[in-house]
Amino acid sequence: MRSSTSHRFSQSLRAEWARFRASHGRALAMAASVLVTVSLGLLVAGGIRTTCVTGKGEGPCPAPLVGPDGTAVQDKYYFVHQPLQGNGSITARVSDMTGQIRLPDAVPGVRNVTEGVVPWAKAGLLVRQSLKPGTPYAAVMLTGAHGVRMQHNFTHDVPGGPHNGAQWLRLARSGDTVTGYESDDGRTWSKVGTVRLTGLPRTVEIGLFVTSPGALWDMAKAFAQATATFDQITLRGANGAWRRDDVGVALESDGRTPHHPGGVVESGGKLIVTGGGDIGPAAVEGGVRADLMLIGGGLGLIPVLVAAATFVTAERRRRPSGTGLPGGPLPAGPPAAGATVAGATVAGATVVGAVAFVAGLVSSGIVVPAGLAMVRANRNPVQPITLATESRMIVGYAALTAAAAVLALGLAALVRRGVVAIALVVVPYLLATAGVAPWLLMVTPAAGFAITQSVPTFAHVDVDPSLLGGYYPLAPWAGLAVTCGYAAAALGAATAVRRRKARR
Repeated sequence: MRSSTSHRFSQSLRAEWARFRASHGRALAMAASVLVTVSLGLLVAGGIRTTCVTGKGEGPCPAPLVGPDGTAVQDKYYFVHQPLQGNGSITARVSDMTGQIRLPDAVPGVRNVTEGVVPWAKAGLLVRQSLKPGTPYAAVMLTGAHGVRMQHNFTHDVPGGPHNGAQWLRLARSGDTVTGYESDDGRTWSKVGTVRLTGLPRTVEIGLFVTSPGALWDMAKAFAQATATFDQITLRGANGAWRRDDVGVALESDGRTPHHPGGVVESGGKLIVTGGGDIGPAAVEGGVRADLMLIGGGLGLIPVLVAAATFVTAERRRRPSGTGLPGGPLPAGPPAAGATVAGATVAGATVVGAVAFVAGLVSSGIVVPAGLAMVRANRNPVQPITLATESRMIVGYAALTAAAAVLALGLAALVRRGVVAIALVVVPYLLATAGVAPWLLMVTPAAGFAITQSVPTFAHVDVDPSLLGGYYPLAPWAGLAVTCGYAAAALGAATAVRRRKARR
């Protein structure tokens, strides 16, 4: 029985493949998908031009700063610190936190700066290997709107209590281990987190820091700065003079004047520290993202979806209801008829999915490496990307194309309207690209585009909620799983409906 079923499916598969090849229109649709995806991606890649103002004047932007795990990072803050030899700790209270935010100009050309603190402004205690940019560190901090956090090595974040007022903080070093604590009164302490900084040297820098990422508006970050008051400061293991460093400060075009400098004022046992920038992942500032090369993927799916949907509708026009394998009558008996129809439906989905996978693989396999090569040739900084991530993007887009094609086939078999698949996959993608209703990328088949993301969406970094801003609400494989789930459900429903009709 199993051999007979396998033989029938093999027959169905060959027949469906022959039927697909017989249509020049479907072959042209797959070619059009490749052409649209590749041409739009290369058009975007070729048009990217970035320049930066540095101490040497305006010119190409430098390569992104890379953290310990290879991620592009930002490492800019004001640091009041002392060298710590061996084990020790620092304790301080953040008694006040204020700031300035630049809002969109109400009058063109007139800066609109107001008082306020952005949500991820940070003021707290920090220990790091050295002042060299990108080196390992650990910090416990009070943020503008996310309470107490402990962060280390730029990409790792652990939440503490939801405090927004004055807060006591403590950071203790024991060998390679750094532990952060918080307290409401300086007497009862709660541990926020413990991290291990492998290879931490005997002498490290420990102290107070303040920084503030820019205010996010119109897919860009504008100036923001934070000021924090530290008091009740005690050190164990260090007892030297305070050193003051505006770490990572940018210089004006004259090469000498700091751009938005920080500073510190010492008054009556208090240190009032002002800083701007960020210590964390450079999700936007770290260079051009590889997933932008697949910006044409949404439109490139349209020919694939049309070809998959018409594969079903053409079948209905070609043979009357009650036939089974293409080109021949059903075997006698309702059960066999239902099984044959189900096998033909699955075989058709297999053929369509396989062809779509190849089309998606060709598209992404060309546009991603070629587009990145063009971006680099034009002297643009590029977000670091590993071979594993690039491979996942390429193969993942092919898998997304296949899943979307199977979904279109299933929906066309159910409702006889292939345009439904376009509405469910492409339209939400285009809306999310424009920053409209990004939540659609969680609940619709368009969630599968998450598989193409080249830079993770970090919880402790605010980004513009659009695909152009690098925002994906789901992790790569989770997003693809949503699309595959929709495709499996549509195919299963279509198979069940056709089986019932064949048995009547």
